[in-house]
Amino acid sequence: MNFSTCDFCDEHKSDDSGEVRVIPGGLYRSYGGLARFAGPVTTVRALEDNSLLKSAVESPGQGRVLVFDGGASMQRALIGGNLAAAAAKNGWAGLLIHGCVRDLAELRAAQLGILALGHVPMPTERRGQGQADVALQLHGLWIRPGDWLYADEDGVVIGAKPLHTS
Repeated sequence: MNFSTCDFCDEHKSDDSGEVRVIPGGLYRSYGGLARFAGPVTTVRALEDNSLLKSAVESPGQGRVLVFDGGASMQRALIGGNLAAAAAKNGWAGLLIHGCVRDLAELRAAQLGILALGHVPMPTERRGQGQADVALQLHGLWIRPGDWLYADEDGVVIGAKPLHTS
């Protein structure tokens, strides 16, 4: 996959339509085996419960990016090595976790992109709570199912439609 988030920002720097959004820098750390990933977005929201995330990554990813709003909780890890391996095996391009992860060595071995706010060893409780395929607001930016997420070493860009075709 050949794209540059910097190039997208250069191309759209004067666009005030809201079609192209940039997640503020320095908030997410890369934990996965791939630093560059992109794909159409699907969303999940739940606080300290990864039941819906588990269901999602155990289903065909079809090159999508799962954006999980965990409420920025730093108390429980929403994904670890087993679920990251399942996501890679099932064809997910990447995960953006607005919360924590765990099993860092296993995450680095997974062939997918994983961005998260931080890491903590404590797992979640599975209570079957949460919402899937809903609009999320992270850092004042809307991320909706069907948007496109592009991540590389320079940052994360969200497009209302594909910004890159190869």
